[in-house]
Amino acid sequence: MNPKIKSAPTLPEPDDQAKAHSAELTQRIAKQLKRQQELSFAQFMEMALYTPNLGYYANGLPKIGRQGDFITAPEVSPIFSRCMARQAEQALKQLETPNLVEFGAGRGVMARDILLELQDFPLNHYYIIELSAHLREIQKQTLSLLPLDLFNKVVWLDQLPTHPIEAVVLANEVLDAMPVERLKLEADQALIAQVIFDDTAQKFDWHYVPITERKLQKFTNALLKNIGTPPPKGYKTEINLNIKPWLASLSGFIAKGLVLLVDYGYSRAEYYQPARSMGTLRCHYQHLAHSNPFFYPGLQDITAHVDFTEVAESSFDAGFKVAGYTTQAHFLMGSGLLEMSFAPDAPVTEQIHIAQQIKTLTLPDEMGENFKVIALTKQLDLSLMGFQLRDLRHLL
Repeated sequence: MNPKIKSAPTLPEPDDQAKAHSAELTQRIAKQLKRQQELSFAQFMEMALYTPNLGYYANGLPKIGRQGDFITAPEVSPIFSRCMARQAEQALKQLETPNLVEFGAGRGVMARDILLELQDFPLNHYYIIELSAHLREIQKQTLSLLPLDLFNKVVWLDQLPTHPIEAVVLANEVLDAMPVERLKLEADQALIAQVIFDDTAQKFDWHYVPITERKLQKFTNALLKNIGTPPPKGYKTEINLNIKPWLASLSGFIAKGLVLLVDYGYSRAEYYQPARSMGTLRCHYQHLAHSNPFFYPGLQDITAHVDFTEVAESSFDAGFKVAGYTTQAHFLMGSGLLEMSFAPDAPVTEQIHIAQQIKTLTLPDEMGENFKVIALTKQLDLSLMGFQLRDLRHLL
């Protein structure tokens, strides 16, 4: 999705069926809150996004494309996926048993275009790790149009591989959908967000309490040194505590290979700069961006930008090497975007359409600079093509 969408002062009202769906999830979360007595924002976000059949990513409501809430790079143009495939192929050639693993495959568009791009490559399996039964069915419909030999390479999993494999792992816009903790720094204290439920208004709201967890205390102390005195209304930000264990789980099944992560985010110094006092928490509903995560739970996406310095540090701890870090624009250009877009015999209307797709993928005020690509390798020493034009590892 493109986080540069302008915020809307008034969000569209859902229809009655959608409201009923949200009300059911709201009651489910409210009951959990009563049982636990307290609910961190990360726990709320987890339930709002992933509760089976009700959460945003687990229900059957449209999410991607015109009828949904956002659009991703593979949906903008097949050129994105073809570039991912070329970078993946460079690493796959170094593996004895080459596999691809994709997290968060959406409608299956990237998987389809990558398999077509690599149709002459002896790929072993294309694993799709998908928890949503609804999305899995949509992916099967998308991929069923492939030649049978390519479709038969696809294996759906609802958990990580249980044995070590050699693989290239792809995760486009996965990290930003992980639950985050919401923090608030004031002049004399550091607070963490909890979620409360107003029975009368039947809605959730923020409730900040002092931080007691030692790791978060250490983090906020360092953050205060960086930003100085917080503004009068406090300094709000997020921290993703799921990145470290997730990367450790990847390392657990990757014997040798490459991990390519694409997402919008910053280095730590840029993420936690003094001017970013409202954090990066964003919600997306019908292609409108706003900052209220309690608006009709289950009907909207909730995301936060990625701290790529945390990704780099956690990947090192997990046994990976950071092999590259750059903007999406430079990664795509390094992976062959320009030669793919050159079609002199194509009709003028098609050339204009492709040019518009490339602008969306690469322009600084579109996806080009907001989105970053980071490459992690394990037992693989390779100069990756996608990072040769501009490598920004020194900024991490």
